Amino acid sequence: MKPGHAALAVLTTTIWGVNFVVIKVGLDEFPPLLFSSLRFLAAAVPALWLVGKPRVAWKWIAAVAATLGVAKFGLLFLGMSEGMPAGLSSLVLQSQVIFTIAFATVLLKERPRPVQLVGIAIAATGIVLIALDYGLTSPISALLLVVLGAIAWGLSNVATRYAKPPDALSFIVWVSAFATLPLLLLSVIFEGPSAIITALGNASWAGVTSLLFVAWVSTLFGFGVWGFLLREHNASTVVPFALLVPVAGMFSGWLFLDENLSPVRLGAAALVIAGMAATTIPRPARVLTPVP
Repeated sequence: MKPGHAALAVLTTTIWGVNFVVIKVGLDEFPPLLFSSLRFLAAAVPALWLVGKPRVAWKWIAAVAATLGVAKFGLLFLGMSEGMPAGLSSLVLQSQVIFTIAFATVLLKERPRPVQLVGIAIAATGIVLIALDYGLTSPISALLLVVLGAIAWGLSNVATRYAKPPDALSFIVWVSAFATLPLLLLSVIFEGPSAIITALGNASWAGVTSLLFVAWVSTLFGFGVWGFLLREHNASTVVPFALLVPVAGMFSGWLFLDENLSPVRLGAAALVIAGMAATTIPRPARVLTPVP
């Protein structure tokens, strides 16, 4: 990979890690479902006029919007609003690797390799340690909401595999558009019109800035660059950079939000990252033996 492309990969994954801190700022001003809906609205409205119609079936746009937009981000924002730290959220959410492989095995009939099974076991051990450590001081329900978000992300990855979008940016813009109204409806039902009106009327510059960062920088810029890198390089070259997301998330949570990085959590994070790294090890190339 060219140094410039590697720098773009590091920049994107760092943005995605810091994004969890920005989400925390936004959740101080907006109810979680409303914040998620506004995020997708802000990402979709200006970009829909530029990307054109998606070059995949509408059913896959709807499927990914339901699993990624509504379920994953709705559950993530709910978990973080219930007290899940930004850094731990960025780490626990990466358990989507475990669920993606599991769903791909069942739905796509893909057979996980032994190294992937070992990686899953290592990462799962780290998640269990986090659950035990987190449950001692905070409600476990917040952690479970983020884990459910990771499960939804795994389902969306499988749906995306089926869709095979030729343009990642156009795809995520249309997914954002499809996710906006369901999330707004859920916000009206569960958070209430009065909470929505109050949040919109009292939004400060910090809340609006966090919303635009999550929508434009993390979503549009981040997915646009990531899609470009995946077009220019093999997935096995690009995907390992995603391991930097929880590193950036935990460090920025500690730096900006004074989140606790206990030895147990750091050890658990090392297990999760090591396990995820094992799942990205490429399949060894076949060596053809000449026929005498």
